[in-house]
Amino acid sequence: MSDFRSLSGFEEALRPPVDVRRARLTPTVLGRMRGAGQGDAAARFERVARRVPEVMVKITGRTRDGAHLGAHLAYISRNGALVLEGPDGERLDRAGVRDLADDWAAELAMEPRGRRDAPVSLSVVLSMPMGTDAGRLHDAARAFAGEVFGDRFPYVFALHDEGRHPHVHLTVRMLGRDGERLNPRKADLQLWRERFAHALRERSVEAEATPRRARGVTRKPERAPVRKLRERFEAGGGPAPRVLREAVQEAAKDEGGTEPWKAALRARRDRIVRALSAEAVRHGLSGDRDGRRKADTVVDFVKALPPVETRRDVIRRRLDPSERERPPPDGGRSR
Repeated sequence: MSDFRSLSGFEEALRPPVDVRRARLTPTVLGRMRGAGQGDAAARFERVARRVPEVMVKITGRTRDGAHLGAHLAYISRNGALVLEGPDGERLDRAGVRDLADDWAAELAMEPRGRRDAPVSLSVVLSMPMGTDAGRLHDAARAFAGEVFGDRFPYVFALHDEGRHPHVHLTVRMLGRDGERLNPRKADLQLWRERFAHALRERSVEAEATPRRARGVTRKPERAPVRKLRERFEAGGGPAPRVLREAVQEAAKDEGGTEPWKAALRARRDRIVRALSAEAVRHGLSGDRDGRRKADTVVDFVKALPPVETRRDVIRRRLDPSERERPPPDGGRSR
């Protein structure tokens, strides 16, 4: 399935939610990553329609000083039990980890006009769903780090493979070799996701890095701190988080009508579904077995799109027993 036409509606869904031109990467690296990672809309749609796993590239924190960095490196290396690898393939033992933490902190202390509270390193997790081949993921992470950070920002990384859920902890020094400071934006994260997915595909691991709307997801994921507080509250171990209380109060207001942002979500879903439906008809009329198979793939993808719902809709269903058994107004798809 490689001959899908240019799908204008789906290309709209593939556009990142932020302008990649706002990324802080240098133009040279940015151009190389664009060309290597994005691919055309037809190939990307084929992967999305087959429910290819999505990569996760997540910034998990920053270290404040040498001691904090040392503790973080000890954690990701499991106190020396796991290998920490650097840009040139160097493997750090426990003493090497301590020396690296001291060296990075000293480099930061000598930075001209540096702030006392400037973070030393950026912590990034590269992950795929459970069952992904750990060795190939590790190799893809190595290629990703080398291309994105290269000789500009020193880094180390380690593979964790507990419970057959492999992921890589990547720690990058925020002070570059040329004095540039690493300060990624959302656009950088999207480009990083695309580059990591491309590195995995080069190693025969199916992976994609599409925006939520390309997969039919309309609600943002719950932030990890809020999720943990909510789960603790639901288990009876603490008060409801303020964000949840405010969301419930807002959802309880029956103002009538449809929120304008929900109307926009449905309009976008309409455009995507129309483009995909036209593509399914085109392949279905081709008359050959391969065309019908492609048409069935598109139809199955459209049928499986989740409802166009906001967080307010979900909360209202939980608050109102009469709404719990009622299907979403669009039956899971846009009208």
